[in-house]
Amino acid sequence: MATTRQLAAIMFADIAGYTSLMESDESLAMGFRDRLKNKLEELVNQHGGRVLEFRGDGALCSFTSTLGSVKAATALQLDMQTPPVVPVRIGIHTGDVIVDDKSIYGDGVNIASRMESFAVPGSIFISSKAYDDIKNQKEVSAISMGRYLLKNVKEQMEIFAISNAGIKIPDVGVLEGKGEAVRQKCILVLPFVNMSNDPEQEYFSDGLTEELISSLSRLKETRIISRTTSMKYKNTTKDTKTIGKETGADYIMEGSVRKAGNNLRITAQFIDACRDVHLWAQSFRGTLDDIFDIQEDVSVKIVEALRLQLSSEEKVTLQKRYTDDSAAYQLYLQGIFFWKKRNETSLKSAVKHFEKALEKDPDYALAWAGIADTYSLMGEYTNISRRDLYKKQMEAVHKALEIDPQLAEAHVSLGISLMLNEWDWVGAEREFRLGLKLNPNYATGHHWYAELLLFQGKIEEAFKEISKAVELDPVSQGILKDKGIFQYYLKQYDDAIKTALTTLELDPGFVPVHRLLSLIYTGKGMYEDAIRENKRWGELTGNKVKTDVALAHILATAGRTGEARKIIEDTGVENMLSSNDYRGVALVYTALADKESAFEWLEKSYQRHEESLCSIGIDPKFDFIRNEPQFRELVKKIGVLQASN
Repeated sequence: MATTRQLAAIMFADIAGYTSLMESDESLAMGFRDRLKNKLEELVNQHGGRVLEFRGDGALCSFTSTLGSVKAATALQLDMQTPPVVPVRIGIHTGDVIVDDKSIYGDGVNIASRMESFAVPGSIFISSKAYDDIKNQKEVSAISMGRYLLKNVKEQMEIFAISNAGIKIPDVGVLEGKGEAVRQKCILVLPFVNMSNDPEQEYFSDGLTEELISSLSRLKETRIISRTTSMKYKNTTKDTKTIGKETGADYIMEGSVRKAGNNLRITAQFIDACRDVHLWAQSFRGTLDDIFDIQEDVSVKIVEALRLQLSSEEKVTLQKRYTDDSAAYQLYLQGIFFWKKRNETSLKSAVKHFEKALEKDPDYALAWAGIADTYSLMGEYTNISRRDLYKKQMEAVHKALEIDPQLAEAHVSLGISLMLNEWDWVGAEREFRLGLKLNPNYATGHHWYAELLLFQGKIEEAFKEISKAVELDPVSQGILKDKGIFQYYLKQYDDAIKTALTTLELDPGFVPVHRLLSLIYTGKGMYEDAIRENKRWGELTGNKVKTDVALAHILATAGRTGEARKIIEDTGVENMLSSNDYRGVALVYTALADKESAFEWLEKSYQRHEESLCSIGIDPKFDFIRNEPQFRELVKKIGVLQASN
C-alpha cells in the first residue's frame, strides 16, 4: 500500500464516560453516539476535512487546514452543548503524518490523541503548533493551559484551550494527574541595598533592581516575580528561605550598590531558596559607563546557574541596551522613582525627568514609554481627565514604538489607550496580545488584558488573566483590588469582600479599596456599611463631588429617594462635574427608577466619551434599564458585550 508524508491537522473526538453510560443506559448511549457521528460527518466535510475512523464513541479526522479543523470542532461542540447535552471532548494537533489510502499514522496522531485525553467535556484542546497556525485569526481565540510532558512525546508541549463563546475552559487543576506539568523556574530579585552615603542615591539601587526584573521577565522558561512584590521586601530582616516560602520563589537574587561620584561597586548573590544554598556570588567594579555591561553579566550568570537553553531571540533580549548614555539612564531611573509614588506632584516630576533623559538621548524608547505611562496614571490618580492627556500620551507611545517596535510595555500602554479612550476593542486586544507575547511575565499587561476581556463579556478568560496577574504580582494592591471589582460585577459579593480585605491587609492605606467595599455592601443591601466606606473613601481622596454622587446612589438604592434627589438636584452637582461623573449621576437616576433622566445623563456621558462607560455592559447597577432599547443601542455603539439581566 502506497504511503506518503504530509502536514495535516488531526482531530480526535470522543464521548466522555461512554463505557459506563452503555452499562447504565444503553439506549441513551447509542443515541449520543449516533448524534455525534451524524453531526461530525456533516461538519467535517463542510470544513474541508474527512472522517478517517469512527469506532465506538470516538473519531479520528484529518484536515488540510488547522483553521478548518478548529472551526469544525467549535461548531461541533456548540451543537453538542444543546439539550440533550452530549459530553464530547476534542483534541487537535498540526504535524507531520504518514498517510495511506485508509488512515494516517505517526507522532502527529499521537499528540492529537494526547490533546483529546487532556480535554474535558465541552472543551477543545489544541497543541502549541496548532495554536501557532490560528493565533492571528480574529474568529478564533484560545488561552494557554500550561506546558506539559506528554506520554511518548520527547519535547514538552504547551497546551491551549479554545475560548470562543460557549466552549468550556476548564480550571488548570482539572488537568492534574493527566500529565506532568512543566513548572517554570520562579525568580525573585530582591531590592538592591543602597550602600552609598547619600540617601538620594536610592533611586539608583531601586532602578537597578527593576532593570534586572524587566530583563529577566522576557525569558520564557522563567517566571519573574514582579517589582511590586520585590519592593515589599525592601530593608527586610527575613532570611531568604522564609522569603522563598512566602513568595513561592525557587531562586532569589540579592545584592548591594555603592555609588560614589562616577564609581560603582555592585555585589550580587544568587540563592537556591528551597535549599538555602548560594549558587554564586560576585562583586562588580567599574564606573557608571560600565553599568550596562554589569547588568548583562549578572543576567548571563543567572541563565548559566539555571542551565536555561535560550532561543536566539532571548539571547538578543538579554544583550539589548535601550541607551548607551549613562546620564540619560540615571535620569530615567529617577523618573521611574517618582512615577511609583502615584500622586500629582511626583507624576509631574517623573515627566520632567523622562524629558531630561530624552534631551540626552532622543531615541531612548523606555523614556518615551515612561512619559506615556505617566500620562496614563495622571488620568487615574489626579483630577486631570484622561481625554485631556490623550494626545500627549499617544504621541509618546507612538514615538516609543517607532524607535523600538518590540517594546512590550509600549504595546500594553497603547492597548490601554485604545481601550479606554477610543473604545477600539480589536486594536486594544491586538496590542495586549503582542505585548504579552513579547513579555509573558508582564503583570500589568495581564491585568489590563483581563479588563478588556471582562468588558467584552469573556468572563472565564478574564478571570484567568487577572489570576495570572495576581500570580505574577501577588502583593499588587491595584491588581488585587480589580480582581475584587471583577467579582463584584458578577455579584460574587462574599468573594469580593474577601479580596478587598486581603488587599487592605497588604496595605491599610490603599484608598481605592474603600470604594470597592462601598459598592459590594450596596450590592448586598448593607447600606450603612456602604455609607461608612463611601465616607472613608471621600475623606481620603478629598473628592467631594464623586463622594456625593456615590452617596446619592447608595441612598437611592436603599429607598431613601428624597435624600438622594436632594444631593443630585438641590446642590447643583452638575456644575461641579468632571470626567466620569456623568455616568455616576445616570446610575443615581437608574436607582431612582427615573429612566428618562438616566438616559439623559448616559447620553451626556457618551458625548464626553467617559472611560467608565467601558464597564456598562457588565455593571449590575444598570440592571433596571438593561433591557431597554435605548440601553441596548448605547451598548452597541460603545462596542461592549451586553450582559443578560
